[in-house]
Amino acid sequence: MQLEIRPDPAEVGRARRWARSRLSGLGIGADEPLAETLVLLVSELVTNAVVHTGRPAVLRLSLPGRPPGTRAGAAASTAVETGAGATEAAGPAGAADPDASATVRLEVADTSSRAPVPRCAGGDATGGRGLALVDCLADRWGWHPEGSGKSIWCELDRCSQSRQGAGSAYGGGLSAYEDLAFEAV
Repeated sequence: MQLEIRPDPAEVGRARRWARSRLSGLGIGADEPLAETLVLLVSELVTNAVVHTGRPAVLRLSLPGRPPGTRAGAAASTAVETGAGATEAAGPAGAADPDASATVRLEVADTSSRAPVPRCAGGDATGGRGLALVDCLADRWGWHPEGSGKSIWCELDRCSQSRQGAGSAYGGGLSAYEDLAFEAV
């Protein structure tokens, strides 16, 4: 399943809401730690596309081995959701039963050919940590050319062990974030 993203910072919140609404269709409960991690990764990758390219992008979410947007044992067709919320059929697909060890794949494709470059952000910097978070939280990530642009992807294994916390990705622990407030959008 995929969502078209406009080059507008408000799209980041819309992408998070869309991803949350689709996770149950992939068999991922809202209370699973995997769901929280996926939504954070959606936020980071969509933010990068919107802020660094200023161009439209496409967010894709899938559980390989099963048609996007279907539950185990269901036949379905894949769909493309446009920025206006309309859904268009993209063709028939066969169904397969996923198991608990399935991998969830998240991709954001944009029309910029510029390669993603991880930055080393200083302690007072307000940005520059997105790819470090992706590297820390995802089981795998990378990018590849796609058309005239690129696709940045990451994967999370449903059965993987507890992931390294975001705080340790920056040399801190939970104490590095104790004075921060978090807002769920």
